[in-house]
Amino acid sequence: MRLSRCVLVALVGALLVVAAPQRQASASDQDFRTIEDSSAQEVVDGMANKLVRGITNVGTGWLELPKQIYLTSKEEGKVKGATVGPVKGIGMALVRTAAGVGEVFTFMLPFPGFYSSYLDPSYVWEKE
Repeated sequence: MRLSRCVLVALVGALLVVAAPQRQASASDQDFRTIEDSSAQEVVDGMANKLVRGITNVGTGWLELPKQIYLTSKEEGKVKGATVGPVKGIGMALVRTAAGVGEVFTFMLPFPGFYSSYLDPSYVWEKE
């Protein structure tokens, strides 16, 4: 029973990552770089940043729960913050954690963009 619940949570998280909207590219994001156009140091830095960002998002994904409760309360009122906020928080926690797992497993691959973040904002504490 417990194993099937874990598998279900993992599958839902993976589906949320796949269905999540991709980050929009901007000229300042270095999204137009390729490995061929970059120095070895830039490639290694990109990989390291992606790996650290992934590990960080796996460890801090749960912080989306209080963040979404706060943001929903602030934007839509305390009642919605107490009812809708936790649902949004759980969903975003799963998305952020799954995106972190994805970044950890794909840190050596230069996508999306040139080692760009899967999510915007890249970290839970950044402003949206």
